[in-house]
Amino acid sequence: MKNPYQPVPAEITRVVDETPNIKTFHLRLAMPLGFATGQFMEVTVPGVGEAPFTPSSRPGTSDEMEFTIMSAGRVTEAMHALAPGGQVAVRGPYGAGYPLDDYRGKPILIVGGGVGLAPLRSLFLTLLDDLPSYGPITVCYGAKTPQDIVYKKSVHDDWPRLSPERVRVLTTVDAASDGWQGNVGVVTMLVEKVRDEVGEGVAVVCGPPIMMKFATVTLEDVGYTPDRIYLSMEKNMSCGLGQCGHCMLGPYYVCKDGPVFTFEQIADLPGIFA
Repeated sequence: MKNPYQPVPAEITRVVDETPNIKTFHLRLAMPLGFATGQFMEVTVPGVGEAPFTPSSRPGTSDEMEFTIMSAGRVTEAMHALAPGGQVAVRGPYGAGYPLDDYRGKPILIVGGGVGLAPLRSLFLTLLDDLPSYGPITVCYGAKTPQDIVYKKSVHDDWPRLSPERVRVLTTVDAASDGWQGNVGVVTMLVEKVRDEVGEGVAVVCGPPIMMKFATVTLEDVGYTPDRIYLSMEKNMSCGLGQCGHCMLGPYYVCKDGPVFTFEQIADLPGIFA
C-alpha cells in the first residue's frame, strides 16, 4: 500500500518573480500527479519542512505543476531561496476543489486579493478551457500597490483580451504609484461596480482573511445568497489527511472537507476569518 505521506521528488525548472515577496515556481515532478482545481498539495523543502499550497496551474494529471508562493515563514522563505535546478517534493492532492458542475450555465464572479489569486488562476484557466459551458466570467482583483499585483501581464493584457464578450477583468490597488491609472480602493468597491451585471450566478473568493470577510459581506449586500458564495479557506493543513486536527473549522477538517466551502456551510461557525 502506498505511503500517503511519501512525496514525489520534483525539480524547479523556472522561477518567476511576481512581486517583491511572491514568486511562481514551475516544477517538473519525477512522476505525474493529478489534481482538481481548488485542491491543494503539500510541498516539501528538504531539510526544512513542508507546507500546503494550492497549485496555480491548470488541473489534470501531469509531471508539471506551478505554485505561486508568498514568503511568509520558515518553509516559504526557504522556498524563495531556491533557484532553477533546486529540489523539492510534492504530495497530494488533498481536499475538495471547486464544484464546477454547480457553476455550469451561470455567471461567475471571481474575487481575489493578493496571493489569493493563485488558486483562482487555476479555476480561471479551467473555466477558459470550457468557456461555452459557463456564463460570463468577471474577475475582481485587488492588491496593495501596483507592484503587488501578481500575474501582471495576464491581469493587465492577456486575460482581458481573451473573449471581451464573456470575460472581464477589473483590478484595483489600495495605494496608487508609478503612474497607475486604474482603480484605487479595496476590492469590494469593484464588486459594488458590477452588482447589476453579474446576474443569478456564483461568486468565488480567495485572499487574506480580512478581505474575504468584507468581500462576503458585500456579496450578500449585492444579492448573493450564502449558498452561492464559495470561499477557499486556507488553514494550517499540516497532514492533509484529517489526522492531526490542526485545520479543524467547527465540525470540518479543512484538508478533507475543504478547502472550498460555501458560506452557507460555515457562516454560523465562530472565527472563520480569524
